[in-house]
Amino acid sequence: MAADPLTPAVSDRICKHMNDDHAEAVLAYAHHYAGLGGARSARMLAVTPEAMRLEVDGTPVEVPFDHTLSDSEDAHRTLVSMLKTLRGNA
Repeated sequence: MAADPLTPAVSDRICKHMNDDHAEAVLAYAHHYAGLGGARSARMLAVTPEAMRLEVDGTPVEVPFDHTLSDSEDAHRTLVSMLKTLRGNA
């Protein structure tokens, strides 16, 4: 099955999945990549080709990706890779 373009609808789907099923990972992104080690809550608001947008303790935060995402599969691989990196499993 081909990957979906990274449209707003696909971004919404990714965010819902991450917030519902991987909330601890979203908070870990805020801690590690946004440098907000004291953050208590984080929600993923959007995934664009350039960055993920989070709401961290009520404040909007943007975490840039290391490359421009091409599609939904690239978003998945990149988010997983970022999580492995911050957990020291890269």
